[in-house]
Amino acid sequence: MSRGAVRDMTEGSPTKLIVGFFLPMLLGLLFQQVYNMVDTIVVGKFLGVEALAGVGSTGSLNFLVLGFCMGVCNGFVIPVAQKFGERDYPGMKRFVTNAIMLSMAFAAVMTTLVCTLCSTFLRWMNTPADIFQYAYDYIFIIFLGIPVVFLYNVFFGIIRSLGDSRTPVIYLIFSSLLNVALDVLFILGFNLGVKGAALATVTSQMVSSALCINYVFRSDALYLQKKDWKISGECIKRLLGMGLPTGMQYSITALGAIVLQTAVNGLGSMAVASIATGVKVSQLLMCPFDAMGSTMATYGGQNVGARKLDRVSKGLRSCSIMGSAYAIFAFLVVLFFSRPLTLMFVDASETEVLANARTYLLINASMYVALAFVNIVRFLIQGLGFSNLAVFAGVFEMLARAAVAFTLVPMLGFLGACFANPTAWIAADLFLFPAYFHVMRKLRKQFAQEEQIEAV
Repeated sequence: MSRGAVRDMTEGSPTKLIVGFFLPMLLGLLFQQVYNMVDTIVVGKFLGVEALAGVGSTGSLNFLVLGFCMGVCNGFVIPVAQKFGERDYPGMKRFVTNAIMLSMAFAAVMTTLVCTLCSTFLRWMNTPADIFQYAYDYIFIIFLGIPVVFLYNVFFGIIRSLGDSRTPVIYLIFSSLLNVALDVLFILGFNLGVKGAALATVTSQMVSSALCINYVFRSDALYLQKKDWKISGECIKRLLGMGLPTGMQYSITALGAIVLQTAVNGLGSMAVASIATGVKVSQLLMCPFDAMGSTMATYGGQNVGARKLDRVSKGLRSCSIMGSAYAIFAFLVVLFFSRPLTLMFVDASETEVLANARTYLLINASMYVALAFVNIVRFLIQGLGFSNLAVFAGVFEMLARAAVAFTLVPMLGFLGACFANPTAWIAADLFLFPAYFHVMRKLRKQFAQEEQIEAV
């Protein structure tokens, strides 16, 4: 990473900085979605609806485990962004090296644990018998790639914390194209079925991880040396204080999704395939919200490190306008183009799946404004250093999805399941807005006290 690639977000127009950081992040996330989309398209088109349902039924379990891994890494790099904002470069390097070492320890434990319990998880989720083997074959291989997930996310997070959101996009584009080629090769050429889809994903992620690792270690901006690779108890304590709550936030949110998926599994494989199809389209449409969240985490981290809280408020306002505008646009896309989007994953003959998927997409897209604030405000709070508070947003989401699973799904069937996400987003927002104002008041008071002490 050249010093020219580093972006200082504590000076200049907040809107321009946020847009400049957001656009490469968005492009990267869109290509990252290609990993999952190509798997689903090839599986749905060439292996059939049962295979598609098998892969789709693992989505919430995948989110539970890999979401925890990604959340931990996102939390680990928050102190890096804060130290960069403080201009404490030796301290920043200590956090970088300790975050890398801690990530590898987490990866070893997580891989062993979840691979051992993989089939047990699927049985607990009431996975239908006709798709159980598809689900197991796919998710077991995905979980074997957990070390790759940790490596990629922690190194990408380090690059992002220094304000460079552009360089990793090149790696993601290459890896996404590689994933397409490997999907075709493994599924159609080697006839590996859903195992081939999982192997293609893990292999492509491995290549992307290797490129990010090489980039960081050859960085002029960091210039890591042997002396920097020392375990620091202080750093480890702070990293765990940031990483564990952030990881738990993802997992707690995913628990609600698992409860919901269990309820949907009870409706049969056709309902599972319908949800899986709708989710894949939604994931593509929701990429901008994810990019906004990552942008605000870095923006908030750098500016709180520089003690510029006014810039934090201005950045939130700018990103909120962006998020609301895109939410309206995304709803219009779903309203007019949901059928061609869902046809990417299933054949036109699957009329029930297509109709159900459209219903799911319309109900979810109607509340994308609420989702925009979930991502923007929650990640901003994390960037400000209050990961513990962000966990409670996940609790609200979990409780809302569980409530839908236990009430609306038994009453309304598939239609009830469609209301789970909007209900969860609204519940999270009801917590996040008061939490944000609480955080800002606390930080203003803290900084004022520190300034008085420094003056004395």
